[in-house]
Formats: sequence, structure tokens, C-alpha cells
Amino acid sequence: MPHLIHHLGVATRGQGLVEVTRQIVEWVRRQGVAAGLLTVYCRHTSCSLLIQENADPDVRTDLEAFFRKLAPEGRDLYVHDTEGPDDMPAHIRTALTQTHLAIPVERGALLLGQWQGIYLFEHRAAPHARELVLHLAGDG
Repeated sequence: MPHLIHHLGVATRGQGLVEVTRQIVEWVRRQGVAAGLLTVYCRHTSCSLLIQENADPDVRTDLEAFFRKLAPEGRDLYVHDTEGPDDMPAHIRTALTQTHLAIPVERGALLLGQWQGIYLFEHRAAPHARELVLHLAGDG
């Protein structure tokens, strides 16, 4: 069973959801793995990963608004504010979501649902260069 690893760079524009489905689907397809499991891992503590609806952009808008309310920004709200007022809220948002996903692969394709997309959820206000690690294990 081969184990394949790829580092995927993702540029963000600040807070929000960045869809990375296309890049991941294309990489998996090129690997020639018929059946297996893809792990997508985020190497950061202030952004996270989601599988979410990718048909209606209102879903992304509402999710982003919900997380801003759930973990608001403000210097007087948290002890940890080393990197600014968005620092600790970003860590809280990451803790409430996830830093890795596991997606089955069948016939060389991810078994995502019809309306599912893979997103990097940037929780910091400034643009960042993020890195995802893709690990594909399976049979050819």
C-alpha cells in the first residue's frame, strides 16, 4: 500500500473560507490510487479545515458571521493577545473546528457528497500563506 504525501500552499486574503477542493481532487486523481484514504492536515493553530456546502455562498457568509459572534475580537476579552486582537479568537475558532480531515477514495476519486467542498477556514484578519499536508494511503 503506497503512502503519498503532498504539501499544498494556500494563500488567504484574511478571514474567511477558501475552497481548496479542486486542487485536492486533481492531486488525488493524478496519484493513481484506486481505493484508500486521504488525510488533509493543516499545519497551523489559527486556521482550520471544514467540509461544507459549496453550492450556495450564503452558507459561507453565515458560517463566518457565526464564528465572529462565537469568538469575538477585542483586546480586553482575552489574556493572550500577543499578535493582536484577532490572535486568541483565531485559536478558539480553530479549537472548535478541526485541523485534519479524513476522506475515503474509491475508483481514484474522493467520496465527497454532491454539495460538499473542502475549505481552509482562515481565522486571522491579515492575509497568510498557509500549508496543508495531503497524505494518501491506498491501493493502485
